[in-house]
Amino acid sequence: MSTTAAQARRAADGEPETDRQEPLLLVGEAIATPARLTGDVTVRQSIAVTTWRRLRRIKPLTLFWLLIVLILVLPILLFLTVAISPSLLDQGTQAFTLSAFADALTGQLLVGFLNSLIIGIATAVISAAIGFALSWIVLRTDAPGRRIWTGVVFALLLTPSYLIALGWERLLEPNGVLQVIGWDATGLRGIFYGPVGIVVVLTVKGIPFAYLAISNALRGLGHEYEDAVRVHGGGRVAAMKAVITLLAPAMWSALAIVFAESISDFGVASTLANDSHFPVATYTLYNAIQAFPVNFPVASAVSWLLLVLVVLALFAQNRALRGRSFRVLGGRSRPAIRHQLGRRAKVVTTVFLALLLVTALGVPTFGAVAASLIDGLGSLAGTHQLDLSNYQRVISSPQLSQPLMYSAGLAAIAATVTIFLAAVCARLLANSGASVGGRILDLVLLAAVALPGIVFAAGYIFAYNLPVVNSLGIHIYGTTALLLLAYIATALPSTSRVLVGTMSQIQESMAQASRVHGSGAIRSWLSIVLPITARPLLTAWLLTYTATLLELPVSQLLAPPGSEPISVGITSTLGKYDFGGGTAMEVLAILSALVVVAVAYALFRFVAPAGWKNIGGTR
Repeated sequence: MSTTAAQARRAADGEPETDRQEPLLLVGEAIATPARLTGDVTVRQSIAVTTWRRLRRIKPLTLFWLLIVLILVLPILLFLTVAISPSLLDQGTQAFTLSAFADALTGQLLVGFLNSLIIGIATAVISAAIGFALSWIVLRTDAPGRRIWTGVVFALLLTPSYLIALGWERLLEPNGVLQVIGWDATGLRGIFYGPVGIVVVLTVKGIPFAYLAISNALRGLGHEYEDAVRVHGGGRVAAMKAVITLLAPAMWSALAIVFAESISDFGVASTLANDSHFPVATYTLYNAIQAFPVNFPVASAVSWLLLVLVVLALFAQNRALRGRSFRVLGGRSRPAIRHQLGRRAKVVTTVFLALLLVTALGVPTFGAVAASLIDGLGSLAGTHQLDLSNYQRVISSPQLSQPLMYSAGLAAIAATVTIFLAAVCARLLANSGASVGGRILDLVLLAAVALPGIVFAAGYIFAYNLPVVNSLGIHIYGTTALLLLAYIATALPSTSRVLVGTMSQIQESMAQASRVHGSGAIRSWLSIVLPITARPLLTAWLLTYTATLLELPVSQLLAPPGSEPISVGITSTLGKYDFGGGTAMEVLAILSALVVVAVAYALFRFVAPAGWKNIGGTR
């Protein structure tokens, strides 16, 4: 009997229609069977299929711009807006106010802001002076030991500032390394724990930026300008003044970069400055975010002040160089001549380079390694003898070893995603003159480079915890996913800049020829673009990986409950006065990063196709 006939018979007899067929449910382009038979799973599957089909219709470039807005533009824009209009984002009742700025310029917040300003100026001037002296010695003299400084500069560039500060602290603190070996460091500790020590550490971190900016300009400056001054009766001092004048753009660039890096640094602020009770702007911003209740408007106002300082530094640079020409490169430029130093000059330069090396890397490295080998450092417990017990504890204890494994996994994922996005950004930036989108992306990435990492982290805390975001079904606040997005967002601007030069050298005709011969977009990229860019991509991946592995401000603010990145694990372990365990974690983290770098380059050398290795190489 058919279903319709059975329903008619039961209706005539007055029976309930227990077998009545329910209508089919139409959801987008998919048809779901009755929920009674298959439940809600089929409906969700149909919705997922429909959503996937719609996403496939969206152009990849549209998805790329959407991602850029979500990870770069939106969090920072919303966070900065709350200082001006708290009611717009449910953080107050005022639609427009400047009261948050008034609060940020009073009391401890004002002291921190002024301290950051003074520290930034002092660090920029000292770093630029040392950067110029180092560039001159390395490029224009035959001083002994000058060849090692390229490696030293990049080592300093990759070493986080908080690790340098912690190395000094392990030496000088009460019951520290120097006291254990019998040296009284009270006087030196009184000098170093304060603005002097903060300037020293930030200067060490600023030297690589100043050196790279000045040395690149000095390489293109011929010797004829010095000769012209000497021919007209000028001495060495006059010739040096002429060289410094011609290097003014690079000098001002070094000043601006180091100043921006110094005032936005969080590593020294959370370690040496905090231990010295010397407030700076980035740590007052951190305290505003960590306070209960959270004061987002004041934190946003402090971020505005930091950005204003960066803008003022760039304005001073442009103002100083306006209306002047510094074009020295041309077809008749002659290569510079190395000065042959006398015995006394060689001794002076050698002592200068040795002191700089010891201060920048020697002392922090010795402090960290020595502290990691002393059992019970910083306390009355333990033998205070040199052994490997701290490393054994870190390796065997999940609480101490897990942060390294957690950060290594996140750093690898973040570096991989960042390289993919950075390659797209760099390609668009290379064609920025031909498209509006490229110019907009250039502006966004340039602004993101100037943003301190602590502002990025604060923006993510605020934006992804808003009620409107939760109502859209985005529940990633307090999760590893949000931390990973923040890692990608902070690494993307600088990584994109690193790859711009490489992507600018790729000729469109090669990919077009591949497409003409039947290759698709992906195959053309794999066969044409990837071999050319393999080595720069690997280098950029390693730079991103090492920087993300030991990143502090984003990790400190966005670490999910129950999971600690290695930088947070180090600082929390040291905060418990386990100096031996904390420094052992530092050393193992750095060694693991070096192992990854070595393995990556070894694999590229022995596994990569010969053509990949020959491109850009030398015979």
